[in-house]
Amino acid sequence: MLYTVKETAGLAGVTIKTLHHYHKLGLLVPRETSEAGYRLYGKEELERLQEILIYRELELPLGRIKELLDGKGDRAAILAEQEGLLLARQQRLEAILSTLRASLASVNAGISQEPQELFRGFATEEEWREALREQSEHLQEMYGFDLLESEPAIDVPAMNEQAAEAAAFLADMARSLREGISHDDVEVRERLRRHLQALAGYGQAFSPAELAGQTRFFLQDSFHRQMLEDQQTGLAYYLAAAAAAFAESEESSENRD
Repeated sequence: MLYTVKETAGLAGVTIKTLHHYHKLGLLVPRETSEAGYRLYGKEELERLQEILIYRELELPLGRIKELLDGKGDRAAILAEQEGLLLARQQRLEAILSTLRASLASVNAGISQEPQELFRGFATEEEWREALREQSEHLQEMYGFDLLESEPAIDVPAMNEQAAEAAAFLADMARSLREGISHDDVEVRERLRRHLQALAGYGQAFSPAELAGQTRFFLQDSFHRQMLEDQQTGLAYYLAAAAAAFAESEESSENRD
């Protein structure tokens, strides 16, 4: 069944102007145009529109959404990734809501809150530095690298977005491991490709070979290996094997070209 632009806008709760704008950007192209010039949308276009609107809820810019969707694998993988991002946001909002309720209770009781209690749940540079402190101490002790000194100023919004993407990526990899999906399956390769695209969007461009090297380091280093194993037994090994297979596949493809 095909839907006109008006019907599609009504289903999705967006304006016709928004759909026209998405079309102009190449973000959502209609299935076809009728002889009368009407844009018509099918099932696949409605599903893509849903994916777009979820990313918009996550406050991603349209250009970034187009990059993610154009480089996508299957729809299930996209939805799983979006679920991870939304869960990360949900946890943060729940923390903020808890802070709001505590503030409301204090107002009603005529009690003043401590200054630091007013901002619990809000990701700050200080909170990020505290979260990274243990990892930084380990890297400095083992390798002479101070992670916090290498980041004189932390871009909190960017850090939050990167952390959410990384959490969603690792959750998807853990799910594939639990479901018995081979480390060199096409679904896993596409997930690694999207992760590299996300990193590039954050200004951290890695080649497949460099990503494989990083995952080998995570596997060999006790601190990082345990971080991954705490999330899912075998994840550090699965991730290293998947990245190595992906790098080899990409290198073979380049040699053929």
